[in-house]
Amino acid sequence: MDLLTATLTLILIMDPLGNVPIFLSILKEVKEERRRPILIRELLMALVILFSFLFFGSYVVDALGLKQESISIAGAIILFIIALKMIFPQKGGIVANPTGGEPFLVPLAIPLIAGPSILATLTLMARSEPGKLVEWSLALFIAWCVSAVVLLGSPWLFKIFRERGLIAIERLMGMILVALSVQMFLDGIAMYLD
Repeated sequence: MDLLTATLTLILIMDPLGNVPIFLSILKEVKEERRRPILIRELLMALVILFSFLFFGSYVVDALGLKQESISIAGAIILFIIALKMIFPQKGGIVANPTGGEPFLVPLAIPLIAGPSILATLTLMARSEPGKLVEWSLALFIAWCVSAVVLLGSPWLFKIFRERGLIAIERLMGMILVALSVQMFLDGIAMYLD
């Protein structure tokens, strides 16, 4: 996997366009002047979590005695489930709205930005090609920046695309993620059989 492929994969998994209606829905009860600071705080917390998994996730995997192929297959299954939820959305989206108050860490930072599929993907990337950590870091930072720009511009994007346009984009991204998850699954099976 090269830098461009890694970046595009991480952007697709983060699904910033699909998260726009969810973020707007979750933040609609929050005062308008608090929305941007909350969003920036959640984005920064997600970035710390993402980089933590990129650099230290493989140590956790080693401590648990998990093999690379099991991480690949598990990541593929999680990615597949997320992709199906993107293609066939449920009422309330992937994550239900929080009950009252300002969201903190959950559900905006985790699981919407730093969800299980991207955490598993980052761990897999770091384990499969540890010599490319600088490249993976750059890919992750670029993908995070794209997500940050999209989510910070979410009110504007919602006005342009409306809900139906965002749903169509999310479903298209979901279909691409299904293909990526199948490839991850097949790679895990191939590693296991070797």
